[in-house]
Formats: sequence, structure tokens, C-alpha cells
Amino acid sequence: MLHLNKPFIFAPIKLGYSDGSGKVTDRHKHFYAARNADIGAITAEPLYMHKSLRELPTQMGIDDDDKIPGLKELNEIIHENGAKSIAHLNHPGRMANPKIPGNVWLSSTDRACENGGAVPKAMTKQDIQNTIDMFAVSSKRAKKAGFDIIELQFGHGYLIAQYLSPFVNDRTDEYGGSAENRQRFALDILDAVKKAVDLPVIIRISGDEMIPEGFHLDDMIGFSHALESHGADAVHITAGTACSTPPWFFQHMFIPKGKTWEFADAIKSKINIPVIYVGRINSIADINTLKEKHNAEYIALGRALIADPDFTSKYYGNKDGIIRPCLACSEGCLGGVKSGQGLQCLVNPETGKEKEKLQHAKQPKHIAVIGGGLAGMEAALTLNKKGHNVDLYEKNELGGQFNLAHLTPHKKSMATLVPYYKQALERENINIIFSEADPSVIVPNYDETILATGSKPTTPDIPGLTNYHWADILKEENLPRDKKVLIIGGGLIGVDIATALIPLHNQIIIVKRTTDFGEDMEMIAKSLSLKMMEEQNTIFSDHTTIKNIEKNTVYAERNGKDVQFDNIDMIVVSTGMKSYNPLEEQLKGKIPVHTIGDANKIGNAQDAIMTAYYTAKEI
Repeated sequence: MLHLNKPFIFAPIKLGYSDGSGKVTDRHKHFYAARNADIGAITAEPLYMHKSLRELPTQMGIDDDDKIPGLKELNEIIHENGAKSIAHLNHPGRMANPKIPGNVWLSSTDRACENGGAVPKAMTKQDIQNTIDMFAVSSKRAKKAGFDIIELQFGHGYLIAQYLSPFVNDRTDEYGGSAENRQRFALDILDAVKKAVDLPVIIRISGDEMIPEGFHLDDMIGFSHALESHGADAVHITAGTACSTPPWFFQHMFIPKGKTWEFADAIKSKINIPVIYVGRINSIADINTLKEKHNAEYIALGRALIADPDFTSKYYGNKDGIIRPCLACSEGCLGGVKSGQGLQCLVNPETGKEKEKLQHAKQPKHIAVIGGGLAGMEAALTLNKKGHNVDLYEKNELGGQFNLAHLTPHKKSMATLVPYYKQALERENINIIFSEADPSVIVPNYDETILATGSKPTTPDIPGLTNYHWADILKEENLPRDKKVLIIGGGLIGVDIATALIPLHNQIIIVKRTTDFGEDMEMIAKSLSLKMMEEQNTIFSDHTTIKNIEKNTVYAERNGKDVQFDNIDMIVVSTGMKSYNPLEEQLKGKIPVHTIGDANKIGNAQDAIMTAYYTAKEI
């Protein structure tokens, strides 16, 4: 039976911190050491059971006994404050990474994922038996390595879910067809693991695949009964499939919070073993809701503990401070892993770099930070932690351009970041000076200065372009309704603006000089945003250059041919940003100057926070 001394479980999160050998690294150890307090159990990142079954080239493995020493060391770190350790075993099936040399792809079918990927081999009976044996052997190895609990991945569109799903499983033998047959492989694996080790076994399942032809909640209630009868000690309820419904798989900000909790409620009411709740649980309010409304016994936290390693300690009151909020944006956690840099976080620049502790300044200085956007606020807080005396100067309002980020559909979670910074600044009693005085006169009185003056929109030189908006159109007082709107520039900002204007019954035309609409957007947000625009009859005009504007007519050239857009009510310009940094030259030679964020180089919110933190860290 599953028993933990605290209700919180760190969910399995891919880190990508290995060196290619599959062995535990110092980076893994420091990451989990930072998160081992006030938590019932920590699930190490998904462990590959054979080198040919990797999702990442930098994934941790449990495929050989040479991994045991490192995993033992990792488990000792996890156990330091009383947490138990969970070995998450997963066979990706057709979802194995097609870019990794030597990988193989096996499935219930010989059809590739509809979203792309390698063509799998439909498994033979021998393949099935080999896989059952692999799970059993890997479980034994996990016990030798000091893990306390086994978690088997039977959801999220991975191999076992490829058998459970009537959409994927097209077999005609005893492993296909009826629900009983489609469950057979999973239950054989569970039986083999229970026989191999005397550890509690958690089964992770999707409560619903979130596709019409897939399995649904009623199917998973029946499957959970079967899991219980075969000795499962708990079920862990998530949603979706990595192949068909990635936003549900990643619990992205574009999908509604709480659906997985409803699935867990329904399953819990029908079985007698513990149910683990998971899915965008990233605030104390969420925890209270799960305990009071859902009577949750166990709660799995993922990205909340990436954004703030002390989330649970702050919840219990064992550590002071404001919880740094997870935005459910996937920018750093998904983007960092896919880029090969390993797990990162938009709001937490220390993620993956926990070994590099912030050191107190040997000689405290009086430092001016000019600009109160994300970069300026992060710099001020980091300098303050180091013991410096900080004055933060801002002309208008704290937060800068990020105050507009949450005004687009499905990005409401972005609204939590600026308030966090404001509360943190207030809590640390950092002196904030709202002033339009010339900083070049004030700043030389300080020891050093950080310039975080941000960026300004670029404006194309188009004859007749006189009356237009930028992202300020997202403010309530500027929002158009029932208008024909031409957006010049189809990058991240242009696409975000389009998705905000469409629900207000505006007709959208979006033009771009190249073809990649939504360039630089996070993958899931881009896909869903463009899909929404297409469904609402947005006109996309690529390879288009605006020539001139006369009243309500816009003249352009597309692929060398003249085109025009008539009866335009409003024009939005989103053709990029340029650094705004008028002070660096003025201050040169008068005082040590550090330029951060967009003032130094145009980037995204993560870049702003990251450069601010690491610049301040070295002062």
C-alpha cells in the first residue's frame, strides 16, 4: 500500500541533464537536492529501460547495472529530508525520439503518430514478452538502486496507452479489439513487476485521451478496477496523449485547469486504492481547493516546484517568502529540453543551475537600477539578496511591456508574474523611485548602475502610415469590436494580437514579409493560436510588403504582384522591437554600467529575467 508522510509528490519531469551516458550527473543531484524538503516523494525523471528507447539523448537510464551507483547516490539525496523516491519506468513505443541514432519504434500498430514521427513496427508476441521482462528487470534494478516505489507509465500516448487506445490499437489478436484484450498487455506488465519486487507500484494513466476515437473516462474507470484487482497500490490521473493532444499532455496554459482533477474524482469514487491528483497545481489556492473540495489524499506537483523549489516549504510555513509563480507557459521547461540545454524555467533563472549558489557580496555597494520591467525588478531583487543597497527607478509602472502579456486569450496565467515581483520588492523594502528625472544626472552618485530601459516598437517607413496601434491595442480602452483590422507583422506579437481581437468579432488580415507566422512562439501556443486564426477565417498574406496607405486602402506587393486591402478600419504595427538604451553612452566613464534585458539585446521574458539575474549575481 502507498503511504507517504506528506501528501505532495514531485511528478516525473524530463530534465535532460545527463551527459549522453544515461548516468546521474551532479546537475541531477543539485536539482533534486533543492527540492527534497517538505515533500512526501520525488519521482526522478522518466528512466529509459533500453538505450534504443530514449526520448532524449540526455535522459537518465536504468538499462544496465552501471547506472546503479549513480542512482543510489541520487536516492540518498532524495531521502535526506524524509522523502521517498519513485522510479518512473516508461516504454515510449512509437513515441521514441526519431532523431536519436539506434532508437527503435514498437507499437500495437504499424501506423506512425498522426502528428509525425517514425513508422513503428507492430509488435510480435515475442516483442511483447521481451517488454514484460524488461519492465520486471528494470524494477529489480530500481530496488537495488534504492528506490522506494515504482511508477509505471500507462498513459500519455506511450506504449501501453497505444494498446489501451481503440484509436491506435488495430490488432486482431488477444491484445486488440475488446477492452479486456487492449488491457491485457498492461496487466501482464503489472503482474510481472509485482512478482519481481515487493515495492508499492503506482500506475500513471490518462483519464481521457481527449480525442473522439480514443479512450475516455468510463474506459479508465473500468481499467482502474482491473489495476486494483491486479495489485496496483495507487493510480495517478493525468490526461491526453503526447501524439494527438500535446496541450493536455503538457497541461499547457491554453487548456482549462482542473479537468484532470475531475477525472481523478470520478475514478476515486469507484476504487479503493489512493488516487494521485495532478495538472497545473501551482498555487496555495489550488492546494486548498484539492484538499477541501476534492478531498485529495495525494497531490503531484511538477512545474510549480521548477518555478519555486521551496513551494511546499512555503506552503507549510517552514520557509519565508512569496511563491514564485509557474505560468504554465512551457517556454523554459519544454523549450529548454527540446533545445538540448536541459530543463529551464522562464521565471526561475536558477533552474538547472542550482549548484551555482548566490554568494553574499564581500563589499556591499549602492546601486541604481534604471527601469522597472521584468529585468529591472529581477536585478533589484538579486542585488538585494547579495546585500547591496538598491534603488529602482521607473518612469511609469512596474512590469513594463509584460503588463500586456496576459491580455491575449488563454494567457491569463501570465498575470501572476508582475504582482509577484511587486510583492517581493515590497517585502524586501527595496526603494522604488517613480521619477521622470534625468537618470544621467542622478546615477553618477551611485557605485554602479544597471540599465534595464527595455525596448520600443520599430515602425516601418510606409507612406501614409500615420494612425496605427502597437500592442497597446490590447488595453481595454483601445480594443476594437466589429472592425476590419490589418496587422503588419506576423511574429509572436502580431499573432497574439490577432487571437485577442478575433473573439471581438473583428475581421483580421495579417501580413508578413516571410512565411513563418508566429515565429519565435513556444511550439504549443503557436500551433493552437494559428489553428484558432484559421478557423476564424483570418487572412494570412505571406511574402507581403506594404507600399503605401491612402485612407482606408492599403497598397502592397505580394510575390512580386500588386495587391490591395480595402475598407481597413484599423492598422496594427507589430514589426519587431529595438533596444532603447539612451543612457549607456552618457554614463560611460562616469560609473560602471551594466545593460540587461531588451536594452542590451532583444529577447523574450525568460531572456530578460536570466540576463538580469546573472548580471546582478556577478556584482
